[in-house]
This record gives sequence, structure tokens and C-alpha cells, in this order.
Amino acid sequence: MSLREQLQADTTAAMRSGEALRRDVLRMAQNAIYQVEKSKRITLSEDEILGIITKEVKTRRESVEAFRNGGREDLAAKEEAEIAILVGYLPQALTDEELRALVDQAVTETGASNARDMGKVMGWLSPRIRGRADGKVASGLVAQALARADLAAHGTEH
Repeated sequence: MSLREQLQADTTAAMRSGEALRRDVLRMAQNAIYQVEKSKRITLSEDEILGIITKEVKTRRESVEAFRNGGREDLAAKEEAEIAILVGYLPQALTDEELRALVDQAVTETGASNARDMGKVMGWLSPRIRGRADGKVASGLVAQALARADLAAHGTEH
């Protein structure tokens, strides 16, 4: 069953069982997918749908932080409940060790040696971590790896 079909089936099941929050969250995700497809006049692939769900989760995480900073714990809790529903449709998250290994592999595969190669490394890494790791965390690890590579390269030249 495709991700799109799973979302539709789960929306129907939530409607039948009276799970209003789950129904509403899944409908919002389906609407986000529909809006992108309509505006670009394309049918999204599974990876692109995962990207949209990941973006929905990221938006809600930012909202949780904003609500907490504003003293609105009730709204933060609702956003966290929505995140929990959406995360169920994403692939299993990478562990820190797995992410670090992928970052190291990306640096090696692309032949990156300094911070100017950040885009090249992220271009290789992004499709492999989509929906499985936070992009900010990954780019931070890439920056660290490139700094080490640059230091190692210049350290041997002196």
C-alpha cells in the first residue's frame, strides 16, 4: 500500500472510529500534498510525499517551541499530539551513530575537503536522510566533518 493510500485508509478509519484529532491531522497532511500537486500540476512520488509530511512535522515542532515560549502549554500539547500522529508515517529515525556514519560517507563519496563543499555534501546526503533525521542537525554534523577534513588537509601541508 502506498503512503497516499495509507493516509486515505487511516483517515477513513479515524472518521469511523470518531478520532477527531487523527482525522483532522491526516486531512491536513492530505491537503498539503494536494496543494503542492495542484500548484505544480504533478503527481508526487513517495519521497516527495515523505518530504511534505516531514515539513508538516517540522512546522509543528517550531509551533511547539513558540507556544511554550508564549506560555501556551495547552496548544503546545496539541501540536505534540499532531506530531506523534504524523511521525507514524515517516521512516524510522536514524540514530546519532547512523547519521554520523552517513555524514562521513557523504564527505568521502563527494570528495569534499572544506566548507565550500557543504552544498555538494548536503546534496548527496539529503535524499538519504529525508524524513529520518533533522536537516539542521545533519548540516551541523556536515560542517563539523568538513572542518575536520579541512584541518586534516592543512595540517599535513605545513
